[in-house]
Amino acid sequence: MTALLNVAFALLAGLMMTRLFNKWRLPDVTAFLVAGVLIGPFCLGRLGIPGFGFPTYDAVAALVVISNVAMGFIAFSIGNEFRLEQLRKTGRQASIIGVLQGIAACLLVDCALLGFHTVFPNLLSAPAAITLGAITTATAPAATLMVVRQYKAHGELTSLLLPIVALDDAVGLVVFAVSFGIARALLSGTVSIVSILVEPLLEIILSLLLGAAAGVVLTELERMFHSNTNRTSMTIAFVFLTVALSSLKFTVGGVRIGFSSLLVCMMLGTAFCNLSPLSDDLMGRADRWSQPLLAVFFVISGAELQLEVFSQPMLVLIGVIYILSRSLGKYFGAYLSARGVGCSPNVVRHLGVTLLPQAGVALGMCVTAQQLGSTDGSLVRNIILFSVLIYELIGPLMTKEALKAAGEITEKPKEVVERRARALEAAQPKELAQQYQHARRGRRYNR
Repeated sequence: MTALLNVAFALLAGLMMTRLFNKWRLPDVTAFLVAGVLIGPFCLGRLGIPGFGFPTYDAVAALVVISNVAMGFIAFSIGNEFRLEQLRKTGRQASIIGVLQGIAACLLVDCALLGFHTVFPNLLSAPAAITLGAITTATAPAATLMVVRQYKAHGELTSLLLPIVALDDAVGLVVFAVSFGIARALLSGTVSIVSILVEPLLEIILSLLLGAAAGVVLTELERMFHSNTNRTSMTIAFVFLTVALSSLKFTVGGVRIGFSSLLVCMMLGTAFCNLSPLSDDLMGRADRWSQPLLAVFFVISGAELQLEVFSQPMLVLIGVIYILSRSLGKYFGAYLSARGVGCSPNVVRHLGVTLLPQAGVALGMCVTAQQLGSTDGSLVRNIILFSVLIYELIGPLMTKEALKAAGEITEKPKEVVERRARALEAAQPKELAQQYQHARRGRRYNR
């Protein structure tokens, strides 16, 4: 019962916060995240009233299934951007930019943090610095997708942005596995080719194969139904199914086998949108169905942010270095690679800014980073928590402004919005009077 109350309160708090943030023309994602912080363990949660906020981080973690399913729907929706006719136009550019900007950010953060390690070896170890550099590649697809949806962004930049954000997951897995393998080798003195190359490549390949197989099965099953309502239900069921299957982990011959839920669900969407003639309508219906789920997901993400990281000055310093070097790496990596593949000036100037948000995938990598030991593992996690707090609060706004500057978001002038609001307020008494008259006529007729 408490979990359901928390979900309901989270959704209501997020929706009410959007009304306030709309006055300042801020994205809904930022409103949801701030609402999460306010009802989290640092604010309303401290009151300890059941269903009125999250009193502990364990209460937030209890809703992890909602976060997992929401990320599955986000990846499924991004898979819709990989239609073959679209890939023929932007596939080469997206692939090159996606790889190069991720590697550029990783190298710049590595250089900055290893330089810090050289000056202050007692504050930051080399393995921790290398691990942080690897986590740099990950970009949050959820915040980016929500901004694109809310403002109905459309154009060359948007067409490139979503595939690049999706590719970041695959690039991030490989870069993180290689860098983390090097970091562990520095600690233990031994190098494992299996953990550095074999396991991450297997995870990517098997995730894509599982998603593709699920997409083929979903397409065949959809043909058994003639009602779009039932077809939509089938589509939603398959997203749940692939999220569940991607959590499987096992070992074969000493090699750990696992799946990336983002890659599996993304490939499910890619296969489905290219195989099913009804995919456009069905994926649109699934998107509308998942909107409340995504709102709760972002509120939960806000409640997970741990504000105590601000109480450690040296950690904040390392976090600032991480954020600045990652931002520069992402921006100039995207700038130079976009220019190299012949993108328009609008894309070249603004693409890097839209790649800054960071959240779920990076936090998932932090779990693996705990293998560095309690000291380094905790340091890596706290720095990423600090960066996620900053990126998630300002990242959506920066993405919106970049898309707006590129001419792919057209906002209504403030005067038009205010005029419409006044017109609606003036029309309400008239509408209420008409409803009253209709009701009276209905009662007379019934007599």
